[in-house]
Amino acid sequence: MSNTLSDRYNPQEVETRTYAWWESSGYFKAHDLSTKPPFSIILPPPNVTGFLHLGHALDHTIQDLLIRWKRMSGFNAMWLPGTDHAGIATQSVVEKELKKNEGVTRHQLGRNAFVEKVWDWKHQYGDRIYSQMKKLGDSCDWERSTFTLDEGVSQAVRKVFANLHKKGWIYRGQRLVNWSTPLESAISDLEVEHQQIKGTLFHIDYPLENGSGNLTVATTRPETLLGDTAVCVNPEDERYKHLIGQNVILPLLNKKIKIIADTYVDIQFGSGVVKITPAHDFNDYKIGKTHHLEFINILEKNGTLNENAGPYKGLKVQEARKRVIEDLKNLNLLVKEEPHMQSVGHCSRTGAVVEPFLSEQWFMKMDKLAIPARRVVESGTLRFEPESWTKVYLHWMNIIEDWCISRQLWWGHQIPAWHCQKCAHITVTESGVPQNCSQCGSTDLKQDEDVLDTWFSSALWPFSTMGWPKDTETQKTFYPTSYLVTGHDIIFFWVARMILMGLEFKGDIPFRTVYIHGLVRDSQGRKMSKSLGNSVDPVEMIDKYGADALRFSFLAHLNNGKDFKFSEQRLEGYRNFMNKVWNATRFSLSHLHDFKVPANGTQALPKKSDLSVYDKWILSALKDVEKKVEESLEAERFSDAAQAIYHFVWYQFCDWYIEFTKPLFQGPPSPEREATQLVLAQVLNRIVRLMHPFSPFISEEIYQKLPIRNEACIIDQYPTVAKDYELLECGSEEAAKEVEIVKEVITAIRNIRGENRISPAIQLPVKLIIQDDKSQKILSENKSTLISLARLSDVSIETEGHFAKCAVTPVQFKDLQVKVVIPLEGLVDFNEEIKRIQKTIEKLNKDIFGLNSRLTNEKFVKNADEDVVALDRELLEKSKVQLTQLQEALVRFQ
Repeated sequence: MSNTLSDRYNPQEVETRTYAWWESSGYFKAHDLSTKPPFSIILPPPNVTGFLHLGHALDHTIQDLLIRWKRMSGFNAMWLPGTDHAGIATQSVVEKELKKNEGVTRHQLGRNAFVEKVWDWKHQYGDRIYSQMKKLGDSCDWERSTFTLDEGVSQAVRKVFANLHKKGWIYRGQRLVNWSTPLESAISDLEVEHQQIKGTLFHIDYPLENGSGNLTVATTRPETLLGDTAVCVNPEDERYKHLIGQNVILPLLNKKIKIIADTYVDIQFGSGVVKITPAHDFNDYKIGKTHHLEFINILEKNGTLNENAGPYKGLKVQEARKRVIEDLKNLNLLVKEEPHMQSVGHCSRTGAVVEPFLSEQWFMKMDKLAIPARRVVESGTLRFEPESWTKVYLHWMNIIEDWCISRQLWWGHQIPAWHCQKCAHITVTESGVPQNCSQCGSTDLKQDEDVLDTWFSSALWPFSTMGWPKDTETQKTFYPTSYLVTGHDIIFFWVARMILMGLEFKGDIPFRTVYIHGLVRDSQGRKMSKSLGNSVDPVEMIDKYGADALRFSFLAHLNNGKDFKFSEQRLEGYRNFMNKVWNATRFSLSHLHDFKVPANGTQALPKKSDLSVYDKWILSALKDVEKKVEESLEAERFSDAAQAIYHFVWYQFCDWYIEFTKPLFQGPPSPEREATQLVLAQVLNRIVRLMHPFSPFISEEIYQKLPIRNEACIIDQYPTVAKDYELLECGSEEAAKEVEIVKEVITAIRNIRGENRISPAIQLPVKLIIQDDKSQKILSENKSTLISLARLSDVSIETEGHFAKCAVTPVQFKDLQVKVVIPLEGLVDFNEEIKRIQKTIEKLNKDIFGLNSRLTNEKFVKNADEDVVALDRELLEKSKVQLTQLQEALVRFQ
C-alpha cells in the first residue's frame, strides 16, 4: 500500500471503498460469547417506506459515535439494525401504486393477494434506507438485521398479546378514537398532524322546551349537533343555574336533550353554554361518561352520515355542514357566523380531516403496567439525558390512558384472536390457528380482521430482535441495551411503551440510558417541510460535502437536547476542516519519508533530552485534548468532545506545530530531528484515532498511510491519558507556557502587519519590551523561531523603549508580559494613515452602535438564529478591541 495521500481528498471514492472493506472484514460484528464487556444499541427502526432524512442522519450519527467509541475502547459493541413494517404508511404507498399502475383497489384484489403485493414491494424497495445508512457510515452488525414482520418478531407479538389478554389487560371495547375516513381505520396521535385553518364559528340557538327563550351555543362543526345528547353550563353560572335539569329542543331533529352542569365549562368563554356530542369530541366523550349520557354516532366508517343523522343520511361531512347551516338559517336559529382560526387534525398519510369516531376496538390497559415503569425512572435505574425529559416522561405515566392497539388495515400483525361464529366467544392463541372454540368447542372460527398498531411490535423491539421468547445468548449478553438514542417526539409513543413491555416480559429495563436529541430545523429554526421548500436531503449533502463533514457538523453543535439548526454554510466549514486535516497529513508524511518506524509502534517513546520545546508543548496539548474528549464523551457532552478535537487539530497541530517543525525538517539529520519525527508520527496517529468516531472515513484513510499503525483504525484503541501515559509524560506544562507566549508574540506581529498594511515580503525589526528575566530567557531561546515565523530582520529584547511612531501591542500569557514594538517610520505614510485610522474609527463607532442596538433588542435576540446572535456578540467584542487599538495608534501617530 502506498504511504502517500492523493493531492485532494475525494470523499465519494474513499467512503465507498472504505465502507466495503470494513464490512467485508467483519469489523462491525459483535459476538454473543465474548470476554469483552458488552455495549449494545438497538437502532430505532426506520419505516420500510422511508428515505434517510436529516433527523435520521443526526440520530444515526450519535449512535455510530457511541458504537465506534466503545468498540475502540475494548467493548463487545453491538448495534442491531432493522426496519419497521409501518402499517399505514406502507399500505398507503402500495395502494397508490396499485391504483396508478394496475387500476385496482385492495378490496378488488382481496386481502391475501394485496398482502402478497406489499411483500413484493418490500422485497424490491425495503432495503433502500440501508444503503443510505451505509453512506453515512453506520457501523451496524448487518447480519442481525431484523424486520418487524419477521417470523421471530411475530412469535413475540403473539405471545405478548396472548399473555396480556389472559391477564385481562387486553380487551375489546367501544371508545372514541382518531379516525381516518379514507383509510377507514383508527390512527395514533402521532399520525395526526394539526394545521391552523381559517374556519368559521357558528352561533346557534337551541330553544328551551318551555318556550321561554333560547340557549346560544358556538361551534365550528355544526353538523355534529345531529349527535348532541346534552347542552352544558357551569354550575356556578348565575345566568343558567335555574335551567339546570331542564331540556332544550335539538334543532333540526326536534329531540329533547338535557341541560347539565359541569365545571369543565368556562363561564367567561362565549355564551357560557356548550353543546355535548359524546360520540364525536374527545372532551365531550369524558363529560358523556361522567354524566351517563347517550352516545350517538352519526358517521359511517367512510365518513358519510348514517341513519342517526335523519334527513342528512348519506351526505359527506362538508356537504352535511352546508345543508345544516342552510336549514338553521331557514328556521332563524343561526344567530351569527364569525371568522375563527382553529387547529384541525389531519391524517398524515391521506391529508383528510381526522374525525373523532366511536368504534369497537382492541385496547390495552396501561395503569398496572405504568407502576413499575414510573418506579425505574424515579429511582434512577433508567435515566433520561437531558434529565429534564424525566419530568415529561413521569407526567405522561401519571395521566396514561388505555391504548387503542387495533387498526383496520391489512398490512401488519393480524390480531391473534378468533371469533366463534356459533357462540361469539373470542379465542386467543399464541401458536397458530386454534382447532376449535375454547368455550363451546365449535370449529367455525374466523380470525379478527384488524391488525395491531405498528407501535405494538415496536414496543417489543429491544428483546424481540434478540430472539425472545426463546432464551438466547444474545439476550444474556446484550439485554438490557446500553443506550436508546431518539428524538423527543416519540418518548410517549415508543420509549415509554418499550419500558413497560421490557419490565413486564423481561423483568428488566430495555436500556439503561435514553439520550434525547432535538429535532433538526432549518437555519431560521423553522420545521423542515416540502411546503416551505426548506427540506434538505442528507444524501445530497453527503455527495456534496462528504459524510464526515455532515457527521462532524451534527456532533459539534448538539445542544443539550435542544433542536438542531441545520446550516449548509456550517457544513462547508467542516468540509474545509477535513481538507485541512488531509493537507496537514500530506505535509507531515512528506517529512516522515526517512522515518525509522519503531518496532514497538504506538508504545515507542522519544528521548526526553532530544525533544524540542515545541515537541513537549504539542504532547502537553495532546494530553489536554485526550482528557477533555474522554471526560466529554463519558458525560455525553458530544459537542464539547468534537470542539476539543477541532480546536486541537486546527489551531494547535496544523496552525502551529507543523510551522514550528519546518526549520528542523529543513536541516540536516540529527537526534533532535528523529525525536520530532517520532512525536509527529505519534501525534498524527492519535489525531486520526480521536477523530474516528466523529469522522470515520477520512480518519481510516489517513490511518492506513501512517508509518505507525495497526490493522485498522476502526478496531484500534481509542486514545486516553491512561493508555498514553508514558508518551504524554514527555510533554511539559512549562514548555506549554513557553510556547504560548511565543505564539502570542508572533500573532501580535502578524496583526500589526495586517493593521498597517505592511507587505509580508518586508522583514521587520522588532523590539520586545520585557519586565522579567523569565520572559527574556524564553524569548531569547526562541529568537530564531520568531524571526522565521514572523518574517523579521531582527529581534531586540529590552526592558524599556520609546513608542513614538511605532505600533505597540501588549501581550500577556498568565504571569508573562511583553510589549511588541515595531517602528513604522519609512513603512507608513503617517498623514494618510491618520486619515485612514480616523475614517475606520468613525465606521467602527457606527458598527458598535448598530450591534449594541440589535443585541439589546429582546425581540431580535429571542427570534434570531443562535449562530447569528453569537456572531454579532463576537463581532461586537472584536470591534471594541479594534477601536481601542486604533485610538491608541492614532495618539502615537499624531
